[in-house]
Amino acid sequence: MTVKLKIDGKDIEVLEGTMILEAARQNGIRIPTLCYLEGLTAYGGCRMCMVTIGKSPKPFASCVTPVSEGMEVITDSPGLREYRRMAVQFLLSERTHICSVCVANGSCELQELANELGVDHVAFEREWPRLDVDSTHSFLVMDRNRCILCTRCIRVCDEIEGVHTLDLMHRGKESQVIIDLNQEWKESSSCTSCRKCAKVCPVGAIYVEGETLSITKDDQIARFIMERREAAHEE
Repeated sequence: MTVKLKIDGKDIEVLEGTMILEAARQNGIRIPTLCYLEGLTAYGGCRMCMVTIGKSPKPFASCVTPVSEGMEVITDSPGLREYRRMAVQFLLSERTHICSVCVANGSCELQELANELGVDHVAFEREWPRLDVDSTHSFLVMDRNRCILCTRCIRVCDEIEGVHTLDLMHRGKESQVIIDLNQEWKESSSCTSCRKCAKVCPVGAIYVEGETLSITKDDQIARFIMERREAAHEE
């Protein structure tokens, strides 16, 4: 069963149950994202993919909002751009993000979005807590000071690798990605050292020591693996 709706004035028809973000992408309409990654369960945490629907005064996260018949969606407006600029500034204010000394400089999705949205300063007070850097693994490093809590690493570890080594502790902006029961990486009994966490990290929070992020990163890895698995089941 299909559903007809409008996105940015364009008439489109997609399968019922499709999320707005997916419907937009299927029809060549780009919506900025950060925590979203094809192949992983949508999280809706970064608020970058917000859109407006009809006359509703509140924006909706397009990655977790399904389409409905007759829906009219706007993906870009001065208000939405300002909302996204504020979301980026909040992220930059919560953890230490200094591009010039970051391993992800030039390969960072947060940096790309800040440039795209014209974020050249942070209007909010910087908190920048001093958090642990775990470099005890033989080649993987986790710098929690650069983490934006998108949970891509947790989801890919759980849903694709199937080991759930990574998880969150605490709540809200106090959250931190932990390894097993908040152990050092070298003590982890579940980590397979698959590197998927480093491949999908949008910033420089998890990386392979001594390897450039332009080589490590692969934001298509989850979708690629899911497609391979689905193809194997069909054979």
